[in-house]
Amino acid sequence: MDTDGLRLFVLAAELLNISAAGRQLGMGPAVSSAKLAKLEHSIGAELLRRTTRKVSLSVEGEDFLPFAREILAQEDAAMAALGKGKTNITGTLRFAAPSTFAQLYITPILPEFLNQHPDLTLDLRLSDVQVDLIEGSYDLALRNAPLLDTSLKGRKLADDTRLLCAAPAYLDANGIPETPAELNRHKLIAFRHLGPRPLKSAKGESVTFDPGAAQSQLILDDGLSQKHATLAGLGISLNALWSVHEELASGRLIRVLPDYEGADDNVLWLIYPKSNVLSPKVRVFMDFLLAEIGRVPPWLTQIIG
Repeated sequence: MDTDGLRLFVLAAELLNISAAGRQLGMGPAVSSAKLAKLEHSIGAELLRRTTRKVSLSVEGEDFLPFAREILAQEDAAMAALGKGKTNITGTLRFAAPSTFAQLYITPILPEFLNQHPDLTLDLRLSDVQVDLIEGSYDLALRNAPLLDTSLKGRKLADDTRLLCAAPAYLDANGIPETPAELNRHKLIAFRHLGPRPLKSAKGESVTFDPGAAQSQLILDDGLSQKHATLAGLGISLNALWSVHEELASGRLIRVLPDYEGADDNVLWLIYPKSNVLSPKVRVFMDFLLAEIGRVPPWLTQIIG
């Protein structure tokens, strides 16, 4: 299969413009049209629908696109292994991440990464709502949940420790719980739903953080909003250490039941669709995040009491 034709198809699918894709690859309009037609003839399907006004992906083109990208990724990886690959990384990388984490730790380091790879475009989708990687055509995602989907692979970025905390004003007004059983007499802030969350002690004791069994008046699905609600004195919440370490260090938040932490075994994973090879653009971004965040997580540089 002509990989030049595949590269043209992938770029044209991204730009929805065959001539523009051809120009980027050094081809004139006539050559681009002929090469794409040859590719479609070789596989027996129309990949792009053309009208006088626009270009769009056909149903067959949508199905074929991820395989075309994979073939090109394998070619790039094979050439790189022989020392003959491109030294510059090009294309568009679609990356999904929780918005709160991205605002705190990823966005601030992007200038350095983009300066290293000036021909690469990052398409960031930031939301605390978990996305479908394959259906959404994402190249990479950060996920803070157990990796259960067998169609995905992942590399651990860092541990995702969860702690109970509250504002000093709330604890002054409502008292400090000394045992897990006392949590049910407090206002507990729930994240996404009222379901119980497991906790474990340093001695191995298992208990639950159960907003549904307590005075829960607030349910949130955004991590930053949950932290602000806790700072405002609305109750006790279970937060990621990476989200609240500065507030704990400054005393704006107080750790509640300090012998206990979340028992979900949560890990920050960099996940990607299962394949035999990573594309160069995904590999360089993963390596960058692992070096800048995973090697020494910034939230562990301060000692939390």
